[in-house]
Amino acid sequence: MSTVQTSASGMPPDIRRLKLARLAVFAAFFVNGFMVGHWATKIPVLVERLGISEAVLGRLIVLFGIGAVIALIGGAWMVTRLGSVAVVRWTSVLLAPSLVLLTLAPSLPAAALALLWLGTFLGAMDNAMNANGIGVEKAAGRPAMSSFHGFWSLGGMVGGLTGGAMIVTLGEMGHALAVGAIGLAVALWAWRQYRPDEFGVDASETGEARTPRRTGIPREAGIYGLGILTLLAFAPEGTVIDWSALYLRDELGAPLVVSGYAFAAFSATMAAVRFLGDGLRARFGDRRIFLASSAVAATGLAIAGTAPGFLVACAGFFIAGLGMANMVPILFSAAGAYPGLPPAVAIAVITTFGYAGLLFMPAFVGALAETFSLALVFTGWSLIVLAVGASSLVIGYLPSRSSGSADSVSARKS
Repeated sequence: MSTVQTSASGMPPDIRRLKLARLAVFAAFFVNGFMVGHWATKIPVLVERLGISEAVLGRLIVLFGIGAVIALIGGAWMVTRLGSVAVVRWTSVLLAPSLVLLTLAPSLPAAALALLWLGTFLGAMDNAMNANGIGVEKAAGRPAMSSFHGFWSLGGMVGGLTGGAMIVTLGEMGHALAVGAIGLAVALWAWRQYRPDEFGVDASETGEARTPRRTGIPREAGIYGLGILTLLAFAPEGTVIDWSALYLRDELGAPLVVSGYAFAAFSATMAAVRFLGDGLRARFGDRRIFLASSAVAATGLAIAGTAPGFLVACAGFFIAGLGMANMVPILFSAAGAYPGLPPAVAIAVITTFGYAGLLFMPAFVGALAETFSLALVFTGWSLIVLAVGASSLVIGYLPSRSSGSADSVSARKS
C-alpha cells in the first residue's frame, strides 16, 4: 500500500517546501518595497541635513535610478550564472544597511555613493526576486505574480506610513538602524526557504533537467516589444507618483493638506487589487484580465484628467489604481514564460524598460505640463494605456490562461 510522506507539520514535504518558498518570495518583495517606502520618508530629512536644493535632490534621484537600471542588467547576468537564490539572498542582506550608510554620509558626494548603493541592491534584488517568483509560480501551477507585487506595494505603504513616526521617535540614525535590523531579520529568515531554479547552477539541488543557459543581449525582437509595453504600463504610475499632488494643488485648487490624497488612493487600490489578482487571472486568464484592467485604468485616468475638482480627480486615481494593479504583474509573468530565454534575462529586459518608464518618463511630463497642462497629460495617458491593453489581442506570448505551469505540485508517494 502506498502512503504519502508527510513532514512534522502534517503536509507532504514538496508542498511544505513550496509554501515556504512562496512565503520567502513574499518576504523579499515586502522588504524591497519597505526599503523604498522608508527611503521616501527620509528624503526631507536628508535635504535638510545636507542643505541641498530640490534640483540637486533631483540629480541624486536620477543617480539612484541609473544605479537601479545598471543593477537590473548586472543582476540578470549574475542570475544566469549563479541562480536567482544566491543573488536574492546576498542582495537582500546587502540592501539592509543602505539607510544607515545614507545617514552616516557627511557630505553630498558620500550621500551620492550611499544612494548609488541603495539603487544598486534594490535593482539587483528586484531582478532576482522576480526570477525566483516566476519559478515558484510555475511550480505551483497557478498565478502568483500579482500577490508578489502586492506585497511590494504593501511594503511600500507600511514604510511610508511608519517612516515619519519612526524618525520623530527614534531620530534619523535610530530610524535607519531599526529599518536595517528589520530588513536583515527578514532576509536571514528567508535565506534557507527559497526554491532553487530549474535552470543554471541551482538545478543540481532539485535533480530536475536543466534548460540551456543564455547569456548576452537577447536577439528576440518580441521581448523588446514586451519591454515597450512594460514601459508604457509603468510610466503612468510614475506620473501619478511624481505629479498628482501638484496637479491637485495647482490646477484643481486642492488644499495642501489633501494634495497627497490622489497618490494615497491610487496606491491603496493597487495593493488591494494585486492580492485579488491571482484568483482573477486563474479564473479568467491573463489576456482577458490585462485587457479589462487597461480599460478600467484608462477610464480612471480620463476621469482624473477631466475632473472639475480635486474630489472627482481623487476618485479617478482610485479607479486608475484598480485597473493598473495587475497590468505589470501579468507582463512579468509573460516575460518569465517567453520561449527560449531564461526568466532572469527576459525580466532584466522588461524591468529595464519599466524602470525607464517609472523613473525617467515622468521627467518629460514637466515639459509637457508647462506647454499644455497636467490635465491634458493624464487624459493622454488614458489613451496610451487603452492602446497597451488592446495590444494584448495580438501578442501571442500573453496566454489566455494563467502563465503558471499546468502541472500542479503533487505529493511524492513511496
